[in-house]
Amino acid sequence: MVWQAVREASTRAGIKKHVTPHTLRHCFATHLLESGADLRSIQMMLGHSDLEATTVYLHLSRRHLQATDNPLDQISTSSSTPVPRSRILRKPQ
Repeated sequence: MVWQAVREASTRAGIKKHVTPHTLRHCFATHLLESGADLRSIQMMLGHSDLEATTVYLHLSRRHLQATDNPLDQISTSSSTPVPRSRILRKPQ
């Protein structure tokens, strides 16, 4: 019944793409994340027993990533030489 209801609703809405209950669940979780909900809350809403399942299930949209400030950008250095953001740690020889 759920599959049929989703198919009929997407047809009435004029959606041409294939829509499934999983599509709606995924979009719901993604919109929650983009609206600022934390992963733990989303995990509880989706009924995942493991938080890792939630992090794999969700993806971050480019808009969400671009809207998030990187705290490393707030660090200033006393030197005028730019500091690379990442360094490869090597074991001493």
